[in-house]
Amino acid sequence: MKSRNLAYKVLFDIEKNQNYSNMAINKHFKDCNLDSRDRGFATEIIYGVVENKIYLDYIIDKLSKIKSNKLNLKVKILLRMGIYQILFLDSVSDYAAVNETVNLTKKLDNRSAGFVNAVLRNVIRQKEEIGEVKIKDTVDNLSTKYSYNKWIVRNWISKFGREFTEDLLEANAERPSLYLRVNTLKTTRDELIKLLETQEVQCEKVPFIEEAIKVNNLKNIENNELYKKGLFTVQDISSMLVGKILNPQKDTKVLDVCSAPGGKTTHIATLMENSGQVVSRDIFEHKINLIQNSVNRLGLKNVDVELFDALNLDKESIDKFDYVLADVPCSGLGIIRRKPEIKYKEKEEIKDLPKLQKAILQNAAKYVKVGGTLIYSTCTIQDDENIEVVESFLQSNKRFQFEKIENINIDLENEDKGYLKIYPNIHGMDGFFIAKLKRVR
Repeated sequence: MKSRNLAYKVLFDIEKNQNYSNMAINKHFKDCNLDSRDRGFATEIIYGVVENKIYLDYIIDKLSKIKSNKLNLKVKILLRMGIYQILFLDSVSDYAAVNETVNLTKKLDNRSAGFVNAVLRNVIRQKEEIGEVKIKDTVDNLSTKYSYNKWIVRNWISKFGREFTEDLLEANAERPSLYLRVNTLKTTRDELIKLLETQEVQCEKVPFIEEAIKVNNLKNIENNELYKKGLFTVQDISSMLVGKILNPQKDTKVLDVCSAPGGKTTHIATLMENSGQVVSRDIFEHKINLIQNSVNRLGLKNVDVELFDALNLDKESIDKFDYVLADVPCSGLGIIRRKPEIKYKEKEEIKDLPKLQKAILQNAAKYVKVGGTLIYSTCTIQDDENIEVVESFLQSNKRFQFEKIENINIDLENEDKGYLKIYPNIHGMDGFFIAKLKRVR
């Protein structure tokens, strides 16, 4: 009951306050007295419901006289939780799913307990056929089945075709792997693996990034002694590739113009073996503190963290840096596996992003020395935020050109041209775009 109650509180917070699931989880899990098993179960329900929201409402609408959009928010969340357990969780018996959900309803909204009981029992009675999405229109069908805002599915079908889109939707529905980046200033990958294995964490080396480890069953990371000592940080493979492609040399100067939460900044500083200077900037004070905490924990001495808006031009920095990274704000449509709420974004919310991205890139370019490197990256798969932004930039900036990406071998089709397009369904990692540009004059 306690884990379901916790799951309900988090889901209510997400819906009512439009909060991101990872932030709501951190907030509500902080002071709860649950063991790791119960926390895991609550997390499973939270992410499962968020990821399948439209689909679960479709099931409610099939069985309830009151449609999901007319239901009281409390009742809607409770029904989603119950239906998710019945249709998706083999580890939970149908009886327990109904019983526990009804008991929780009695506690939160007693008048609705009979209604919730009736709908959930109906789900069980029709379990074999109720889960099938019977909608003829392709966009409607896929957006209901995989729970996406329709414009996203329509956009991807027009760009990639139906088969690729379905493959992508399927890949985005999988649980993402957890990757650690070894802090090579304090330990080696082999040493860290040995230490993690004493904690019964399953580890696997990532073949193409020598500081990366894929891990299983690593729980409560921030309280882990090895994490506190700064022996590792959590970072996805795609994000690590940015530092590898930048490939900064020792004793050089690097500027990261939009660096929060600091994964790429700290990777770059580590690759430079604590030499030279990495200037790490962000627009938000609380994010600056986050970056500084990471820098301190990892024992980095070559990072200067600064509060600065990348949309403003810093005249003091013009022509001063060997390397500049513009990892710009984006729609996030490559990291849906990690932040499922992104599936429900409205088109309006992201329409002005390319304009913002171009403005940041224009400024960032001014800080690069002749012969220096400029990296543009995003965690989205949308061409209008990626290759189109870079090509538009190059048309008006003849001082820059694409530079061939070497020693990566992930996107063989494009690396020679100077950029990477990474897709979850093809490459098995977060969707990303990375372009490498050189200032030639």
